[in-house]
Amino acid sequence: MTAGRIIFLNGTSSSGKSSIARELLNVLDDGVFFHLAVDSFNAMRTKRDLGPAELDAALRRTRMGFHRSIAAMAEVGNDVIVDHVLSEPWRLLDCLSVLRPEDVLFVGVHCPLEELTHRERARGDRPPGLAAHQYSLVHGHGDYDLEVDSSTASPRECAEKIKDFLPHRPDPTAFARLRDRYLSGGDEPGIPDPGRSTTQA
Repeated sequence: MTAGRIIFLNGTSSSGKSSIARELLNVLDDGVFFHLAVDSFNAMRTKRDLGPAELDAALRRTRMGFHRSIAAMAEVGNDVIVDHVLSEPWRLLDCLSVLRPEDVLFVGVHCPLEELTHRERARGDRPPGLAAHQYSLVHGHGDYDLEVDSSTASPRECAEKIKDFLPHRPDPTAFARLRDRYLSGGDEPGIPDPGRSTTQA
């Protein structure tokens, strides 16, 4: 069985990942794609109030389950569009450990901080300052197969750019290069243990 392709969108909150993912579902015409978003997994959680330690543990389990759900969908041949925020180093390490690097097109979704702040205020459904907190964290690994800027291109234009690039994934992929850097050679300084988490969106 041929494994499915994974288009992995990484960017801050309000950077436009979900809008791009929805457009990708419309423009991709050479397979059956599924949009898996970390926010959708978070929304499945019980609504009762959780204490900080319990919430932190639940979020960690949720994200680890999310990563493995991506892997399971792709393993049986489904094409997947991933919408994620790699705002903690352990999240990237976990993804590198469970996803086949040759199947992943790693896309950085960028947007200037001023525009992110404007979008965050307009949405009103995110804690103020969330995007600013994530801004210097999500792209800290510094390696992508493709990058798009949602402040200069529409979601449809970003999706078209990703579609055009998909058949030309590099070899090795960004995930393969990052796996060699962080996993094959051991953790680099500043990369915490994957089992450690903090309560962040």
